[in-house]
Amino acid sequence: MSRPLIGVTTYLTPADWGVWTAKQAALLPVQYAALVQSSGGIAAMLPPDDPAVAAAVVSRLDGLVVSGGPDVDPYRYGAERHPRTDLPTPERDAWELALVAAALERGLPLLGICRGMQVLNVACGGDLVQHLPDVVGHDDHSPTHGAYASHPVTPVPGTRLAALLGTATVDVPTYHHQAVRRLGAGLTASAHHPDGTVEAVERPGGFTLAVQWHPEQGTDLRLTRALVAAAGHVG
Repeated sequence: MSRPLIGVTTYLTPADWGVWTAKQAALLPVQYAALVQSSGGIAAMLPPDDPAVAAAVVSRLDGLVVSGGPDVDPYRYGAERHPRTDLPTPERDAWELALVAAALERGLPLLGICRGMQVLNVACGGDLVQHLPDVVGHDDHSPTHGAYASHPVTPVPGTRLAALLGTATVDVPTYHHQAVRRLGAGLTASAHHPDGTVEAVERPGGFTLAVQWHPEQGTDLRLTRALVAAAGHVG
């Protein structure tokens, strides 16, 4: 059986390597590709492109991973920018929102990771908490700048996530200061932090699942193996 082709979205950012400096580079931490490859898929990087071609791109994929990265522009969900919100990345926002819309329309298996969960929620008409410490009163979700931490999440019984991970509380790699506030249409919360923060969402039917944590920073392949398995059934 051929390995499913899984598209993975990328950053668009200045970068340096060797003797070279690029004002803009499409890049992706290698852990994302390794996660897909270790789960039985082929990883294909999807740098920002014209949103008008998103449906054509999705039609050639067996699955989609929307990766982590900078904050979604609050303009996209009708809010003013918080002082702690990242500067906007309009090309990436437009591209990923178009990819997600096309994937949902086609029923393409989709896994969102951190920012990817926030993009999915915004694409479905939801909005975001722009700075979690203002709401939850602590910084456990991202305690150290530039370093991943770990915190507990509890899957919601009866959800797809619980079917994959069980219902017991698990520790996950974390680095985020934003989160889902109002759920987008058709989405269900499928995991929570002890402070009530939504840590995963899913959509009934097909395979649409997103987590606020960073599975690529750990060794648990259950989520991506499930994505790849679902992608293997795409016709």
